[in-house]
Amino acid sequence: MYVRLTYVNFLPEKLDEAKRIYNNEIIPVVKQQKGNLDCRILEPDDKADDFISMTVWDSREDADAYQSSGMYKEQVDRIRSSFSKEPVLKVYSSESVLEPA
Repeated sequence: MYVRLTYVNFLPEKLDEAKRIYNNEIIPVVKQQKGNLDCRILEPDDKADDFISMTVWDSREDADAYQSSGMYKEQVDRIRSSFSKEPVLKVYSSESVLEPA
């Protein structure tokens, strides 16, 4: 499983609009991509911290295909005017862990 985290910070006056676009427009598009398991935005408790856009993918190939298709850039560009600084993308791998019975 691969997790892509994009760290973003929004202009205060654009925050509500950015969250609306993310939730209503970006999430549905990302969830339709092959191999996507989850897409959500994490809102910080400390308002000085960044928001995190998290997408979870079945495989590295699916995550890479999303990136190379231009779809990632297209989604970022939908809310780019709301950013207070450039977003930072970090990618992580994770093994599935089953809860003990």
